[in-house]
Amino acid sequence: MDGVTIFRTLCDAMRRDAPNALHTPLTLLAPADAPAIRLRTMTAADEAEWDQVRIRNAAWLEPWDSNDPERHRPVTFPQWIRMQRRDERSGSAIVFVVEYGGRIVGQISLGAIMLGAMRSGIIGYWIDHDYAGRGFTPLAVAMLADWAMLDPDGPRLHRVEIDLVPQNGRSRRVVEKVGARYEGIRRKYMYINGHWRDHESYSLLADDAPDGFTRRLLGDTPGERVSSLS
Repeated sequence: MDGVTIFRTLCDAMRRDAPNALHTPLTLLAPADAPAIRLRTMTAADEAEWDQVRIRNAAWLEPWDSNDPERHRPVTFPQWIRMQRRDERSGSAIVFVVEYGGRIVGQISLGAIMLGAMRSGIIGYWIDHDYAGRGFTPLAVAMLADWAMLDPDGPRLHRVEIDLVPQNGRSRRVVEKVGARYEGIRRKYMYINGHWRDHESYSLLADDAPDGFTRRLLGDTPGERVSSLS
């Protein structure tokens, strides 16, 4: 076997999906009676539009932006897409853009996925300033929670966590709308905008909404509606 063939064989083996791989491309659609958003996995073709949204929202998002203090070289968009495909193949994370009217209006992710005895993950999100307050973010969180915990084709997690800086009142309003439970403060939990910041921790359990988090949010399950989307 020549060197090129050996190299290709090794590359193919490295790309092979793990047993718990997240199979993409993937699109999640809101119910017909909800705002018509959709969540879809990202591709390299999203670069120009994603960059425009982020640049337009730089001042809005910067106070809550996280980054790695040990990474001194920025990741390019193509590199980031390759990292997403790697994480999907390993089953460790997945990133979606939030679309409305065919346009990117935000992003939501499920990361730090742990299986085995924990079966948990962490949800993060942001929304375009022009679309804030329209119920898109809590709906996206509920849709992602449904897929992550209740969908047979998802990772079938038991728990998802949402962590936010205490000063981020808008993000707290999102977790309140989806009915997430407050669990306490995580000290200097994440590196945000140049500093290690304390975070409030909230959780959703699969048992919290056995008929679905989206349906609970919209008020279509027995009992009281969690909150208004507005």
